[in-house]
Amino acid sequence: MTLHDAVLFSPERAVSLDPVLEREFEDRVADSATLAFRVALGVLRHRQDAEDVAQEAFLRAHRSFASLRDRDRFRAWLVRTSFRLALDHRRGQRRRQALEDVVVAEPAATTSAEDEVARREVSAVVTAAVDALPEKLRIVTVLAAIEERDVAAVARLLELPEGTVKSRLHLARKALAERLRCLVNDSTTR
Repeated sequence: MTLHDAVLFSPERAVSLDPVLEREFEDRVADSATLAFRVALGVLRHRQDAEDVAQEAFLRAHRSFASLRDRDRFRAWLVRTSFRLALDHRRGQRRRQALEDVVVAEPAATTSAEDEVARREVSAVVTAAVDALPEKLRIVTVLAAIEERDVAAVARLLELPEGTVKSRLHLARKALAERLRCLVNDSTTR
């Protein structure tokens, strides 16, 4: 069973749409399923978690579909929902990890323990810097930089002018550069 099938035929569906709306919903989900999953995967970097988040986004979409004002914007709405749910999921994972004091896996044999710790610290700082961006900057950063979509594709997905996407990417890069300047300063003093 595919992710799409699991969403459409899930026994957990609590809201039933009339047959015309149901068919429209199925068509729109078929058109957007991969994108919602890829956005979640871009944030979470773990396939199973991304599938869970995408399915939750589809369930929320199903519950809200009949009340959407403009169903032609469903794809953009689903992308934003998937992105927000992925961020929430990642924050929850971090809280659980901090509470459980999870032991970090042993570093690979080809790298020293010190190099692996440094790599993980840099990764954590970069992730925190992206997370600290305002949502409107974060979503264009994830879609353009992490998902490697071009400006025109991001503009279409978010239903924004290309100039707005370019401006937000510029602001996001500027903010990230400022936040990450400490990494460059630290590495040059060693």
